[in-house]
Amino acid sequence: MWSVLVASAFLPLLPMLPLQLLVQDLLSDIGQTGISFDNFDLELVSKPLKWNPAEIGRFMLCFGPVSSLFDIVTFSVMWWVFDANSVARQALLQSGLFVVGLLTQTLVVHMARTPKLPFVQSRAAVPLTVMTLTIIAIGLWLPLGPLGSYFKLQPLPLVYYSWLVGILLS
Repeated sequence: MWSVLVASAFLPLLPMLPLQLLVQDLLSDIGQTGISFDNFDLELVSKPLKWNPAEIGRFMLCFGPVSSLFDIVTFSVMWWVFDANSVARQALLQSGLFVVGLLTQTLVVHMARTPKLPFVQSRAAVPLTVMTLTIIAIGLWLPLGPLGSYFKLQPLPLVYYSWLVGILLS
């Protein structure tokens, strides 16, 4: 949200429409319903953990700017690589930002749930994994499907998905 707010102040177009932000947030929230079914790494539950509010502050100060950095990378790729830099092409920019934002919001749950390498050293429970994959599929499909135009999204160029994989892996 912070990145979209800042970008709105400097760009001659809207980086995302309010409806797109609401749909992105709703889908992200639905994807997180699987958290309640998750299992935990044994070393995290073998002894009680101390509540440390300072850690939450450090987490926010780390993840916030890192998230904004990836938003800036996405803005830049959409702006300069895909020429989504005019009002006439803002739907392309919005579609690219929508997909990256939704997928990063959905996948960050897997990073926050364990200090280990997600998906490799620590796997989430099946319900959380299913919800994650479902939301990812919806997020990738939405700009391509019949509802895309309703949300002012448009299909993304095939090469966009290689950029998407690079951003997500980073």
